[in-house]
This record gives sequence, structure tokens and C-alpha cells, in this order.
Amino acid sequence: MNTVIWHNPKCSKSRQTLQLLRDRSFDPEIVEYLKNTPSEEEIAAVLKMLDIKPRELMRTSESIYRENDLADEKNDAALIEAMWTYPILIERPVVIHDGKAMIGRPPEAVLSIL
Repeated sequence: MNTVIWHNPKCSKSRQTLQLLRDRSFDPEIVEYLKNTPSEEEIAAVLKMLDIKPRELMRTSESIYRENDLADEKNDAALIEAMWTYPILIERPVVIHDGKAMIGRPPEAVLSIL
């Protein structure tokens, strides 16, 4: 089974989640999503796995969110495009395992899909 983490090494929750996976003998594929942004299709697929709307995967406190008036955006495709264009908007970390996904906030939340 392949395990992937959308990871930001500067984020303490992301580092804690990665360590939690390693402590449980998982060797996840690490995608530093700020450097290697998932495609719009990959973001959409993860949203489907999470069973959430795009805004629920967004860091709405980021300045780029306000600067682009995304609070007023109603179109899901436009929100997904914004996450692809500005990956800092993607909530972190996201763990994908065996066709399921979970946001690691708190880090222990990812244990439910392992």
C-alpha cells in the first residue's frame, strides 16, 4: 500500500504527522506541495476522498486568500484552481493511504485511515 503525505517541512503539524507515520513503520512518499504542487485533478481527487468541499481544504487565514477575494468565490472549480495557483492555501498536512485521505489536524487524525 502506498502512503503519501502532502508535506510542508516548516509546519510543526506536518512534521509531527510525518513522524507519527514513521513511528508506525510507514515510509510515506513525501510531496513538498509548495515545491511540487498537486495538479487540479489531484486536488479534486483528494477532496473526493476527504468528502469535503474545496473551501474546507483551504487555509482561509492566508493573506493570499483575502487578496484574491476567495471568501466570495462560489465556484468549486475556481477554488481548486486557486489552490493549484497558490499552494500555500492548501491545508496541511494531507495523508493519502489506500484510496483514503485525511488532514493531519491533529496529527493523530490520520491514524483513522491507516
